[in-house]
Amino acid sequence: MKTDVLIIGGGLAGLSLACKLQAAGRDWQLVEARDRWGGRILTETIDGQGYDLGPSWFWPGQPRIESLLKQLELSRFDQAYQGDLMYQDENGDAHRGQGMASMQGSWRLQGGLGKLINKLVEQLPAERLHLATPVSKLSEGITDADIEAYTLDGSVFNAHQVVLALPPRIASNLIFAPALSEQVIKAAQNIPTWMAGHAKAVITYATPFWKEQGLSGDAMSRRGPLAEIHDASPVEGGPYALFGFVGTPANHRKGNAEALKKAIATQLGILFGDVAAHPETIMLYDWAFDPHTAMELDQVPLHRHPVYGRPNALQNLWQGRLHFGSTEMGAQYGGFLEGALEVADEIAATLV
Repeated sequence: MKTDVLIIGGGLAGLSLACKLQAAGRDWQLVEARDRWGGRILTETIDGQGYDLGPSWFWPGQPRIESLLKQLELSRFDQAYQGDLMYQDENGDAHRGQGMASMQGSWRLQGGLGKLINKLVEQLPAERLHLATPVSKLSEGITDADIEAYTLDGSVFNAHQVVLALPPRIASNLIFAPALSEQVIKAAQNIPTWMAGHAKAVITYATPFWKEQGLSGDAMSRRGPLAEIHDASPVEGGPYALFGFVGTPANHRKGNAEALKKAIATQLGILFGDVAAHPETIMLYDWAFDPHTAMELDQVPLHRHPVYGRPNALQNLWQGRLHFGSTEMGAQYGGFLEGALEVADEIAATLV
């Protein structure tokens, strides 16, 4: 299949870029290795309510996502924070009223961020979208010839421009012919994939019992397995939910999902009372073992936000026709949802 621009990766950056190219009347195709759209955005639905197992927050002062939500007629709401916080010390003992509401002021999307992904997909022609189409090799043409992208099922895409809307480490693991320089590969692999080492749990209940107890749903723990907990309930109605980031190292989590879920229920019972130890559901997603998100380099969770941006080594590749295009390339908002939109804007400006 021949096209002008091939986008590899159907997360927020790739879909946003596709929408911009479509609006400009450009010829493009978008391939995604997974059998779903969204990349690191993953929303599960229970009783008609959406719960985010990937990112869930965005913030004031991020103009692109605010503008996009208005354009798509999607609504945001404030992260719940009112009420006392809980703290679990290293001995496992629970303490009420310690700490601060760390996510006060952040926003969530009504219905979950999967609603945003679905809206973007709806804007695009189905014949240009290809799920379950992993690319394994890129071959540079001579002079003005197209770049050839080979998929695992034997298909070949010919494109004048290729955008790698993938985490840089994942993108660097493709086969390139000719091979990218050691400097380029090293630069890509030195960029941490945001949230790739994390596991996230969403725990649902029939009632918001923590609110009835005057609690916010926020908790911090020195014992675990959840290190940080917040309210994940919908803006209205139930099922009501808490969510937490797993603090247990990735190498101790692998293959232990059921034991981890039991430990999470026990911990929540200690923090919020016996009712919390008997949830309706526990959803757990471990991004450290998602092969489309993380490599072994990503197995250690990040404890602070890296300094992102496009290194010099990742500029002007293959005569300016090969572009790294994930949120990690964003100089201002790299790693955030806003960063994915920032990078889509930057690349679109060079292609349109």
